[in-house]
Amino acid sequence: MTEPANAGDIRETSLTEALGERYLAYAMSTIVSRSLPDVRDGLKPVHRRLLFAMRQLKLDPEGGFKKCARVVGDVIGKYHPHGDQSVYDALVRLAQEFAVRYPLVEGQGNFGNIDGDNAAAMRYTEAKLTAVAAALMDGLDEDAADFRPTYDGSEDEPVVMPAAFPNLLANGSAGIAVGMATSIPPHNVGEICDALAHLIRQPDCAIDDLIARMPGPDFPTGGVLVETRAAVAEAYRTGRGSFRLRARWSVEKLSHGLYQIVVTEIPYQVQKSKVIEKIAELLGEKKLPLLADIRDESAEDVRIVLEPRNRSVEAEHLMEQLFRQTDLETRFGLNMNVLDRDAVPRVMNLKEVLRAFLDHRLEVLQRRTNHRLDKIARRLEVLDGYLKVYADLDTVIRIIRFGDQPKAELIAAFSLTEIQADAILNMRLRSLHRLEELEIRTEHGKLSAEQGDLRALLADEGKCWAAIAGQVADIRKAFGPGTALGDRRTELGEAPSAVVVPIEAFVEREPITLILSEKGWVRAMKGHVDQFDAIKFKEGDGLKLALKAETTDKLLFFATDGRFYTIGGDKLPSGRGFGEPLRLMIDLANDADIATVLVHKPGRRLLVASDGGRGFIVEETEVLAQTKAGKMVLNLGDGEAARFCVPVEGDAAAVIGANRKLLVFMTEEIPVMTRGRGVMLQKYRDGGMADIKLFTLAEGLSWKMGERTRTEPDLTPWLGKRASFGRLPPTGFPRSNKFT
Repeated sequence: MTEPANAGDIRETSLTEALGERYLAYAMSTIVSRSLPDVRDGLKPVHRRLLFAMRQLKLDPEGGFKKCARVVGDVIGKYHPHGDQSVYDALVRLAQEFAVRYPLVEGQGNFGNIDGDNAAAMRYTEAKLTAVAAALMDGLDEDAADFRPTYDGSEDEPVVMPAAFPNLLANGSAGIAVGMATSIPPHNVGEICDALAHLIRQPDCAIDDLIARMPGPDFPTGGVLVETRAAVAEAYRTGRGSFRLRARWSVEKLSHGLYQIVVTEIPYQVQKSKVIEKIAELLGEKKLPLLADIRDESAEDVRIVLEPRNRSVEAEHLMEQLFRQTDLETRFGLNMNVLDRDAVPRVMNLKEVLRAFLDHRLEVLQRRTNHRLDKIARRLEVLDGYLKVYADLDTVIRIIRFGDQPKAELIAAFSLTEIQADAILNMRLRSLHRLEELEIRTEHGKLSAEQGDLRALLADEGKCWAAIAGQVADIRKAFGPGTALGDRRTELGEAPSAVVVPIEAFVEREPITLILSEKGWVRAMKGHVDQFDAIKFKEGDGLKLALKAETTDKLLFFATDGRFYTIGGDKLPSGRGFGEPLRLMIDLANDADIATVLVHKPGRRLLVASDGGRGFIVEETEVLAQTKAGKMVLNLGDGEAARFCVPVEGDAAAVIGANRKLLVFMTEEIPVMTRGRGVMLQKYRDGGMADIKLFTLAEGLSWKMGERTRTEPDLTPWLGKRASFGRLPPTGFPRSNKFT
């Protein structure tokens, strides 16, 4: 058996190392070649290749259109060996005015819309470059950027565009790589140019000076930026943050005191149809009680009409409700994770991004200047040769006509270079007149002067930055304020103040009855139910407690582990069926159960106590929980369980233990706390607390005896201090040791 030919190349390695190497190679390929933009031109490889292929097809802004299928074919055949649909999708997005602040492609045909409808197939649509794209590639023929071989080595493609246009910040970028992502919102190019000009004048300026000139993103779909100035500044200082964006709306007055709300701009990257569907869905579920109807009257512009329930509804309250529940308010993240000039991914702040763009423009200026100097030097060399021979044209003619080796003889006779000799041999006869010599001398003088200016430019960095400042000013003039694309679209609003909207404005008020079963299943029956015989439970289950409430109420669940949970009345499952397990709605511990349920009443105080006889009074607002995890209030000792949660009413407390000892004391002896174990309410030699009741001492202590109620007016024998033992209750007190 012979060994394979490549047996000598086999090497042993661990699986972990092999996988790590390959995954790292894949990750870097995704980061560099697909997902993150270059800080210099703001383009990913697919976008750069699209624009370059369109340039090669002569799809200039002043020219005609070509089928998108032709463009996509050239891109995937020459530069980008990936799927045609992904390339076409990238092309379509560059042409969508609602997706790109400054479109790089001008489309003809159906390129989709803000409702989320897709573009037509590439065989039906046509495209060409815009003036913005032309500015991005200005100078490619002048050695402004490096080129590299394409994937098959048959062509060359640019590594980066010269980028006279600040595309990264102007159009933004978004992408998800391996282990990192980028999210950069679009900005107004006029404001970007103002910041660039300031950075050129003052390279050591504070980043706050740049933020003052670039106060926030400028989205293609407009809207209102309602983030605080401090949050915006912090995001730009660190390169990470987010911006809150709201739809733009106005009130249109109707007859008879009625009005309607019209939404004219929606947040960036939000599909209008999805927003309308969501609002209609919430309307059908009765979660928008202030809204009566919604209509889409949009044509090319956005016009969503909202009809309030009645004329007394506040427009601000209705819109606040929609902002909280729909995508009429969104957050756009800022994560300026980009590739620097060395293709290293890192998060940059605003000043670093602007600085990288200016450094690139300086390099482009120097490269284009050197390229122009080389061309001038070659042309001057040719012109010098022409001027040498014009003094003795007869000799030139004789050498060319009769010489065996005219090129060598010309070089020898006039001390020419090979380039000069070739140019003279290729000269047309009609150029041998006197006027041509004058034109050559004029051209020579102009080129010599230009050569001196360019050399002076390269020798003086200050002149270079002055030239770049002029280029930035030209971009601002071409695409800044006053132009078709230049005016700011996103309004810089103030961060909204905390609008106090009553809960009734968000939930339709309806009476309900909470049903909690012994096994922890919860549901809400419609209306206030008094008879529970007809309510069905799972086999082996039964009614634990019932509570009358309303959908607008907050319900407080007090668990035996001393923790409070809060659930909105509208969040309870429907009374149809058996409901749902309460543990799906709150994070109730496995060894805990619900002790009691109350309807939250702001301003009220509660007495919480354990079966061990310890407790305290707590303000009810202190027990409201914001999360499913609840809020710990009553700490417990070993073997104790939280059993009692009673609203504080009256001036006295009656406590009875499992040992059938009754104690009455004043509630002022019970401390008010926010959290803790509390104080001893009654002492026991054995057993624990059986029940507790708060009442008014002057009215006496009442308890249930079957269908009737008995009241003991004279409580002197049982009145004592907190933490006493107490004595046997009055004759006739229930053997269950319960007040109710």
